[in-house]
Amino acid sequence: MNQHFLQSTAWQAFQESLGRTTFRDSGPGWEYLAILERSTGNSRLYCPYGPTANDEHSLAAALDSLTQLGKKHHVTFLRVEPTNLDFTAHLQTHGWKKVTYQKLQPEHSHVIDLTQPQDQLIAHMAQPVRNVYRNYHKKGVSVHRSTNPHDIDILLKFVHQVAQHRGITPHPDSYFRQQAATLFPLGAATLYYAALDDQPIAAALFYHNSDTLYYAHAGASSDPAHRKLNAGTALLAEAIVDAQQHGLTKADLYGIAPDGADKNHPWAGFTKFKRSFGGHDVTFAGAWDLPLQRSRYWLYRAYQTLR
Repeated sequence: MNQHFLQSTAWQAFQESLGRTTFRDSGPGWEYLAILERSTGNSRLYCPYGPTANDEHSLAAALDSLTQLGKKHHVTFLRVEPTNLDFTAHLQTHGWKKVTYQKLQPEHSHVIDLTQPQDQLIAHMAQPVRNVYRNYHKKGVSVHRSTNPHDIDILLKFVHQVAQHRGITPHPDSYFRQQAATLFPLGAATLYYAALDDQPIAAALFYHNSDTLYYAHAGASSDPAHRKLNAGTALLAEAIVDAQQHGLTKADLYGIAPDGADKNHPWAGFTKFKRSFGGHDVTFAGAWDLPLQRSRYWLYRAYQTLR
């Protein structure tokens, strides 16, 4: 089964480190991690990028297990996000409701095949990316890798800058620090950062499992002189090549705008950036809800829609 990192035991350990209750169940051809989430007046069991299932029959068994678990814990609704786009028809015909009123995990991503020869991997990158990858060190830039949890603060500085520039609210610092404290010792995440004269100017947090590298969080200095060095490009290219050398089979760059999206789409800029590394777009099934307490669920959905 092609299990997403957010369905892994490492992600489960992180969720539990935040004090959340999690559940895992499996059967022939299926498995899921479900997280119990509560808010005022309702609760849900949430399977981020799950359940994982080999086919519709396996999916049905997983959803049945999840439904029984939800009823046992008296949750308002279930939420699933299968990565297999072919599962949407089954969900539609079995009472599941497509989530359109909230921004959850990205429904579209960009994936690079790491099983190709390294020269082809690099050749499929856009020429400006190749130039940066081959020459960044000539400009005094160095790329470093760290699994020291304290080094996550390098990324936090840039996360704050990006959030301020875009007018968004990022996860609290404690969220990232807890990820580092949990995932780094498990060998499930790595911080890459680029430095100029020993001063960090870009950083990115990557997750990884047995076969996939995930480009999870990133940020770079807003200083115009630093931006000209394209340090974020250099460290992502290095991470992709490193992943191939470590035997991983794909790199998931984690979240892009839909194909054909307007040029003013808020993700247009980093979608163009991610596509410049080669690879292909993928579309997942998206998020789907199954109400277990219908009146509470529809009140919740109406409230979220109006927010």
